[in-house]
Amino acid sequence: MTTMQTIEHRDFSAPDEVRTFENGRAEILRVGGMEIGRLVFEPGWRWSTHVRPIAGTDLCEAPHFQYHVAGTLRIQTADGQEFDATPGQVTSLPAGHDAWVVGNDEVIVVDWFGASHYAEGH
Repeated sequence: MTTMQTIEHRDFSAPDEVRTFENGRAEILRVGGMEIGRLVFEPGWRWSTHVRPIAGTDLCEAPHFQYHVAGTLRIQTADGQEFDATPGQVTSLPAGHDAWVVGNDEVIVVDWFGASHYAEGH
């Protein structure tokens, strides 16, 4: 069975959905049969502070495949690994982590895998 790909040209300035939470938002585009998210986090944002109450889990359980556009995002996994993700980097991140903005710059990531249900209530 072959599926024909069609042309779709979308822009995050007109997302299909925007989920807001304190110090951030998830902008969701539906394109090519997929959902892609642009996650924007303001200085002071931390997943365990600002999204945990929405998710209802101790750690972020969304796996991510992200391209880091702007700012520095510190990520800590459930097993204690910790690293900074910075512009130009790509992160493949399994479920079970916390993350927070480092410094005074807005963090922007484009997420091809974990944005579909990001910051949705349980």
